[in-house]
Amino acid sequence: MKRLFTVLTYVMVFALYSSCNTISDTRTIKLAHSLDVNHSVHKAMVKMGEDLAKISDGKMQLEIYPSQQLGTERECIELLQIGSLDMTKVSVGVMENFAPRTKVFGLPFLFRDKQHLFNVLDGPVGKELLDEGTKYWIKGMGYYDAGSRSFYTKDKPVNSPEDLKGLKIRVMESVTAMDMVKSLGGSATPISWGELYTSLQQGVVDGAENNPPSFYLSRHYEVCKYYSLDEHTSLPDVLIIGTHIWNDLSEQERTWLQEAVDKSVTYQRTLWADAEKEALDAVEAAGVTVIRPDKTLFSKEVEGVYEHYGQDADMKSLIDRIKNTQ
Repeated sequence: MKRLFTVLTYVMVFALYSSCNTISDTRTIKLAHSLDVNHSVHKAMVKMGEDLAKISDGKMQLEIYPSQQLGTERECIELLQIGSLDMTKVSVGVMENFAPRTKVFGLPFLFRDKQHLFNVLDGPVGKELLDEGTKYWIKGMGYYDAGSRSFYTKDKPVNSPEDLKGLKIRVMESVTAMDMVKSLGGSATPISWGELYTSLQQGVVDGAENNPPSFYLSRHYEVCKYYSLDEHTSLPDVLIIGTHIWNDLSEQERTWLQEAVDKSVTYQRTLWADAEKEALDAVEAAGVTVIRPDKTLFSKEVEGVYEHYGQDADMKSLIDRIKNTQ
């Protein structure tokens, strides 16, 4: 009830801002996300706001609401769809519930390395999938680097898929994530990011999976003392805008906004590598055992996932196009 009241309050405030925009020379774009203000994505968004104001000579500005102030990633998408929010950042794993073809990014061990990932995201496949959600009132504008996701657990180290058997692992509300964990022998348990710390403390789940900065900034390392760098998926974050606001922008405003987004993407990717190293160093210093397992043990176990998704002709085509990207 408290969360609902807070969200409704912000919606009413947004309505006031929207009415003000109609009589002001400045257009305000409202952006909400779920990450900590120390996260590289938030820092990139701050830069995006600065660049947008500069590029547009003050005619456009960005208002940022971090740390789940307006709700979970899914709730922010829903606010965006009804026109109560302009932009948000979500994991592409959450996007698959609104733009089904994006679930291809959730397939395990899909990318050869970081450069392969960027070549796909910045190439034809990535650009095509940014527009996948337009029929659901969502338009993608760019991809932030979110590294690779790995398992972290409370009481049992994960050196091989065998160690995952019987463990309840938190995943996003993503079918591909659930299929992946199941194929490795774990029990996939969808829980919202904001509820995960308490769920780990109370034993609702035995572990979770995410990238190093998220593991560190969420303070999940206080509960989970084992981090196994199997790097099973490389799910980017996607910056999205509601078609209600996009369609209302002039061509010049769209150009300004896209330029600011592109600059923020480049900036965030430069921050990410340092953030990963700093996070791993910090959790190790806090007593976490960082494990570097043989990844081939994990990749062999997920072959059935590809067989399943490859039965769909369009999905098989996307997989092949990604694998063939140089």
